[in-house]
Amino acid sequence: MQKLKAGIVGATGMVGQRFITLVENHPYFEITALVASPRSAGKKYCEAVDGRWKMKTEIPDSVKDMEIISSEDIEKISSLVDFVFCAVDMKKDEIRELEYKFARAEIPVISNNSAHRWTPDVPMVIPEINPEHLAVIADQRKRLGTTRGFIAVKPNCSIQSYVPALTPLLKYKPTTVLATTYQAISGAGKTFNEWPEMIDNVIPYIGGEEEKSEQEPLKIWGSVENGEIVKANEPLITTQCIRVPVSDGHTAAVFVKFENKPTKEEILNAWKEYKGRAQELELPSAPEQFLTYFEEDNRPQARLDRDIYGGMGITLGRLREDTVFDYKFVGLSHNTLRGAAGGAVLIAELLYREGYLTSK
Repeated sequence: MQKLKAGIVGATGMVGQRFITLVENHPYFEITALVASPRSAGKKYCEAVDGRWKMKTEIPDSVKDMEIISSEDIEKISSLVDFVFCAVDMKKDEIRELEYKFARAEIPVISNNSAHRWTPDVPMVIPEINPEHLAVIADQRKRLGTTRGFIAVKPNCSIQSYVPALTPLLKYKPTTVLATTYQAISGAGKTFNEWPEMIDNVIPYIGGEEEKSEQEPLKIWGSVENGEIVKANEPLITTQCIRVPVSDGHTAAVFVKFENKPTKEEILNAWKEYKGRAQELELPSAPEQFLTYFEEDNRPQARLDRDIYGGMGITLGRLREDTVFDYKFVGLSHNTLRGAAGGAVLIAELLYREGYLTSK
């Protein structure tokens, strides 16, 4: 199999570093360009991240001496890649314009950023849940005037801890969802060495996170109509998002009320049996079991369970009836794997297998 050539835009940041570790030995893709801000351009990658490499493994030899290309040099990037992953730290309007530049230059963009999540013809995908939204890419290409170029985005990291659990239950018509997420510091691109204020501390505010957590699930559960994705009307979702002193792993405490209340056994069975397109295609990054339920009262735990199926599985526990809502449960997802770079790589795998990503 001829591998597609992948560029990583924002390669020096934490998510960019994670992309490197995930794509380094990938069966479908190879890294052919590392892209960052103009101030890093021309440096060897190892020089640009000296003292800032945050992964537990060493910088791969295959990229250590690779020269960083400026994100402004679209023409050079285009000559080296078939598509790019994008995870940049810029203002939202700047990210939006940068991703458009890549797409219009016939470079498909798989984005970890939030800038285009609400662009109506940009699919925001969890491959196990809404692969049918990829159909809107044809309409996006018409709007952009491209034949290859498009943008696809990964949703917010925190919703991965509860949206996958709720999706198999949509047939019971959930009407109201309350979710409180307890989010790891790596979600802010930090480690404890860089953020000592988080040790022995909880911060009850993460800017913009609650709006994303309440609205993005509705787009994921929406439908493609007349070349746009129309978000679902229900359920009503309310959230609180709290930063906690955990390195990796977002936990959610979830309460849900249904129009047609299922039994506990029906919920557990729906979780156990649920599979998506990623499992059908046996994509390289897809977990064999999308949703794993623990019977123990003290699971899932971030330290014990975040790395299940290479950090791409969702773990659940403590399902029980509630005195106000119908049921409550706990969910956990790895925020920099399933919730960030890993989720984007899984989208790229789906796009490749479905014929949206091709070599030039």
